[in-house]
Amino acid sequence: MSSTASTHLLAPAALRHLLQPGTTLLTLAACGLGASFALTCGCGFDARLAVATLALALLAQAGANLLAEHHLARRNAPAAPLASPAAGQHAWLLLGLVIPAGLLLAAHGGGALLPIGAAGLLLLWAGAAPPLALNARGLGALAAAPVWWLLVLGADCAQRQRLLLVPAVTAVSFALLAANVGLLRPRTARAGPRPLAALTLAVALLAHGWQAAAVWAVIAPGGALWGLAALPLSLAAALAVRLGWQAAGALAVAAATVHALAMATGLLMST
Repeated sequence: MSSTASTHLLAPAALRHLLQPGTTLLTLAACGLGASFALTCGCGFDARLAVATLALALLAQAGANLLAEHHLARRNAPAAPLASPAAGQHAWLLLGLVIPAGLLLAAHGGGALLPIGAAGLLLLWAGAAPPLALNARGLGALAAAPVWWLLVLGADCAQRQRLLLVPAVTAVSFALLAANVGLLRPRTARAGPRPLAALTLAVALLAHGWQAAAVWAVIAPGGALWGLAALPLSLAAALAVRLGWQAAGALAVAAATVHALAMATGLLMST
């Protein structure tokens, strides 16, 4: 691996591909939501495990982001630094580091983290790299939704050392709103503003409807309804798509982030 290639990868433009602002915000929100479930159960909370879970999630996301950009550059700009073999090696190195780090976290946070982590890595690979490369085909949201769902479960499971129904059901709404972010990326936006706006709106309404139904069915706690505070942002994102505004993606990120943080606040306030 040449020093020149490594220097290019450490440039600000390349670093933005590692920790994309939208992805980072969603990762923080997902881990915060998962931690809030654990905090409300009264079964103890380990801040070190919470920090380790967040660091591991950011590491996995950075590797997946770089891997996706590497394969995209290989197809569209073979001479770009991100298309170099070194970029691919860096991406696989980051993802490879997730495995021993995940095993160490599972040793402290319970064996249930192992299938969660393995499924998450497989989905990240399916979205970023061939042969599936779902992100490049405009289908990244198919992999993104379960990844965000698993991240919330993992953050909760690291504290309670077991999987429970309440966070599994409640986290679905956040996963759907986070998947909306993937729908608004340029490779998906080729579908055109009208069908894309309709799809974005349908997913957002499904997410908020699921949340309300889960509370009505007494599966999710009442505090989860605080997540409905993100509904105006979700509607604004769909409208922005229809009008062709560039702010649509940022609004979708804001909707998912506010949804998770508001729901986490509601859960904590209801204890």
